[in-house]
Amino acid sequence: MHGEDHALEHPHPTARTYVTIAAVLTAITALEVTAIYIQALAGVLVPILLLLSASKFLLVAMFYMHLKFDSRLFAGFFVSGLAIAASLIIALLALFHQGIPAT
Repeated sequence: MHGEDHALEHPHPTARTYVTIAAVLTAITALEVTAIYIQALAGVLVPILLLLSASKFLLVAMFYMHLKFDSRLFAGFFVSGLAIAASLIIALLALFHQGIPAT
């Protein structure tokens, strides 16, 4: 029985993987900050920031919380919760016509 548990385990990510993910997270954060300062994106800034934030959340959840290496059920909980929350926020923004006003 003990040998079967080890057969289901996946190899642990290397330090290089974590550094790569950290670099990607840094790049996404830089894109978020850059998007705020580009006036031409004022009309679509909220969806852009939501998409970038969601991608950072998924990267952190999948790699640093090891969900990529666990059961797909756990990853499904995180992804579905994020999708429901994002849909609700977008629906409420559309319902109340609240957005970032163009300056």
